[in-house]
Amino acid sequence: MQDKSKIKIIGGGLAGSEAALQLAKRGIDVELYEMRPKKTTGAHVTSDFAEFVCSNSLGSSDTTNASGLLKKEMEIMGGELIKIAYECSVPAGNALAIDRELFSKTVTEKIKSNDKITVINEEVTEIPDGNVIIASGPLTSDSFANSIKEFTKAEHLHFFDAIAPIVEKDSINFDIAFYASRYNKGEASYINCPMNKEQYEKFYDYLINAPRIELKEFEKDAKVFEGCMPIEVMASRGVDTLRFGPMKPVGLVDKRTDEINYAVVQLRQDNSAKTLYNLVGFQTNLKWSAQKELLSLIPGLEGVNIMRYGVMHRNTFINSPEILNPTLESRTRKGLFFAGQITGTEGYTESIATGLLAGINMARYVRDEALLYLPPETMLGALTHYITEPKQKHFQPINSNWAIVKEIDIPKKIRKNKKEKNKILSDRAIETLNKFLESRVIVKH
Repeated sequence: MQDKSKIKIIGGGLAGSEAALQLAKRGIDVELYEMRPKKTTGAHVTSDFAEFVCSNSLGSSDTTNASGLLKKEMEIMGGELIKIAYECSVPAGNALAIDRELFSKTVTEKIKSNDKITVINEEVTEIPDGNVIIASGPLTSDSFANSIKEFTKAEHLHFFDAIAPIVEKDSINFDIAFYASRYNKGEASYINCPMNKEQYEKFYDYLINAPRIELKEFEKDAKVFEGCMPIEVMASRGVDTLRFGPMKPVGLVDKRTDEINYAVVQLRQDNSAKTLYNLVGFQTNLKWSAQKELLSLIPGLEGVNIMRYGVMHRNTFINSPEILNPTLESRTRKGLFFAGQITGTEGYTESIATGLLAGINMARYVRDEALLYLPPETMLGALTHYITEPKQKHFQPINSNWAIVKEIDIPKKIRKNKKEKNKILSDRAIETLNKFLESRVIVKH
């Protein structure tokens, strides 16, 4: 008989780390495979677990926001990484942003000090036998991706993710730049660089003509996920696209001048020491020399020191509607679960949440307990039901959002008030989740 007590987790990212900690606190032995540092991904810069490679923000903490509700649901379900994220947070208004280095080191220490988790720094090239959680992430190695492809008997889908530059705060010109949060909500924790019309047009003209890093032949037809679209691709959609997107000036006024700006570049704190800031919405695939020139055209960043340049990398995800149940278990092989961005969920919060559910369900599987099918009224339930809905013809990665949550009858008057409507949906989700968990033993501590 197969030994159901030994769990293999492939990938030490956000989802894999969360799943490992969930299993360990339930007294289940875990072998956690992570190929770094022996083999790198091209996007990661450390060998730590749960490394943030793009933005350092997990999005809003407000439960009237879809991402905020998802965080609350993770807290209710006993999520481990969400607790660490709050412990490692840095000021970001209503958003939960973290000191990415401190966060990863904290997760790594917690995993390596746990006697129920054995870390194996090797590349996995084939899906192992036994009970397995695949959380190899959007940067799954080619060898392992081919093994997954053989198992799923379906083509993998590819899209590209881009990373924004990080700059040194001390090199920002605060004679021009100013602190503010949009509409003065929360702490004034963002650095803002204002532009007039002439400055913006000069910036825009350079951006759309700047040299880009050439894609390899197999990359040229790949899809770019809307949520991490390179700024140069976004700009190609029209001269004002950025002014209604990441460079939107509305609600950002320098109290020293009271001027209404034509465009504004925002920078968000990236570490606890407040020495590093990343450019919000500035994911890019421009050549590094072009990035340096582009940033010098932003008022306040004329002589800025770039501590990490933006890069673009491949993301890989499976066709989950054909492969997975809402429990995140494979439809064709019991004891095989998937978690994280490889399932077609997009975003840090979503990765952690699916790792949480996969870890809990794997524990229930080895103990012959019924797996959790989370209610579609909840955000995580809605997300897992959506990505596994078999009727989808053109499956694409998705973030948590209100459109996927089960509908509810709301009076027209309230429906027009987005925040009030979302609060009703959020309150319902929290109540539903608590009731759902009451009859099920969920280890939270």
